[in-house]
Amino acid sequence: MRFIQIIVLILLVNIMNGQTKLPELKGLDKDINKLIEQYKAVGLSVAVVKDNKIIYSKGFGYRDLEQQLLVDAQTVFPIGSVTKAFTGALLGIQEAKNQLSLKEKPSLYVPNLAFYSDEMNNLIAIEDLLSHKSGIGNQGTTERFFPSTDKLEVVQRLRFLRPEGEVKNSFEYSNMAYALAGTITEQVTGKSWETNIQENLFEPLVMPNSFTGLAEMKKTKNYALPYGLYQEKIEQVSFEKFYSVSPAGAIKSNVLDISNWMLTWLNKGKFSEQQVIPSEYVAKATRLQNIKPGVYEQDSFLYGDGFGWRLRSSYGHYRIDHGGNTYGFSSNLILFPLDGIGVIVLTNQDNSLLPYMVADNIIRRLFQLAPEPEYPVVVTDIFKPSPYNPLNKDKMPTHPLSSYTGNYTADGFGKLEVVLNDNKLVAILPTFKFQLEHVNYNTFYLKPTTDFKDVFNPQFTVKFTMNTEGKIAVLEMYSQKEPVSFTKE
Repeated sequence: MRFIQIIVLILLVNIMNGQTKLPELKGLDKDINKLIEQYKAVGLSVAVVKDNKIIYSKGFGYRDLEQQLLVDAQTVFPIGSVTKAFTGALLGIQEAKNQLSLKEKPSLYVPNLAFYSDEMNNLIAIEDLLSHKSGIGNQGTTERFFPSTDKLEVVQRLRFLRPEGEVKNSFEYSNMAYALAGTITEQVTGKSWETNIQENLFEPLVMPNSFTGLAEMKKTKNYALPYGLYQEKIEQVSFEKFYSVSPAGAIKSNVLDISNWMLTWLNKGKFSEQQVIPSEYVAKATRLQNIKPGVYEQDSFLYGDGFGWRLRSSYGHYRIDHGGNTYGFSSNLILFPLDGIGVIVLTNQDNSLLPYMVADNIIRRLFQLAPEPEYPVVVTDIFKPSPYNPLNKDKMPTHPLSSYTGNYTADGFGKLEVVLNDNKLVAILPTFKFQLEHVNYNTFYLKPTTDFKDVFNPQFTVKFTMNTEGKIAVLEMYSQKEPVSFTKE
């Protein structure tokens, strides 16, 4: 009971702090409402911390457009890749307990783990996973088309997955690397990533409205629904399922809880006089660990990554940040550690730069810089499949359509089946079904059927190749930097 009373008291203080009269933020509400209107957004929540306290917190618009339910500072939003700093912090906590070392190989902690090459096995350290220099890169095909909730099983596929960059000498953003980081956490503690997040971060940082799963979030009743734009019209979309890559993006939270997270980082890992995140880890995580390509501008340069954080010089100040995108939601968290400033913006609009525009407005105010005369409106339309096109009569397939049917497998991915349905080829994957729309000869592309509810574009090219006997033997899927070859059984 005492713990609950403390939580309620802190929330009340936070809400009261949200009613600040700070002169620099005068007129901010008007600016935010204007941006929401320009972006055709549904809802948005924002909080600002400065000098060790919340100076502003407020919700705008709707968390549920149809029911006209309003967003407030306690409305929970999925935060996407802002999650990555939480996963990194777990490893920092475990290193401080001598449970692991960030300098060691992941295989020391994960059974039957191997990478694609001896070079990767010899060189990759845990810290490389957190700074995107492992070379693993984007492994979206195995993560999304052949998903599993078993993190250990998924990361054990890495021995078959071709890397997308050079170890320690590339910047290849990787959700799979964070899935492996989360798996390491599970292996060294004997507890799930979800439990570790709850016990080591949510509880000591008093984040009662932060969750790792959709079911838990929905119990709060005060959560935002996901939306996107399609041809200038607002449409509700589905929540994203993260399966094994939950350590890369599955956290859901509100701006009041995230304010505690920001204050902790601004205080070198300490919250309410308790050292929650080791100060040594905070220093490493917010130091340049991997240089990132980028165009230098007068007020933004020296790009790179720490551990779960983006680093750069911005507005002439040292800045760390991370954005997040998940189906129907966009977010942006920015810290200026040397200035004691933090900004979190959460919105239920898919693939939108709105959080970045709102954050920029706030930061310019706090640094007393000239406002932007006009912000750009950048929102990517959600994906919707176009009508199915018939066979290309000028460049027909080389074989009867029945010759392409059968089971195809690829190590590190799984099995897919090609069947003939109503004289159309259909690819059946574990969680998706795609028509194969003909392009030319033996080349097709994945065409979603009408029951496809996700917002990403899955229309990758598929090419069938023949063996020496002239029979269809391989399905090549061009969904990675290099095609994935599925062999016909």
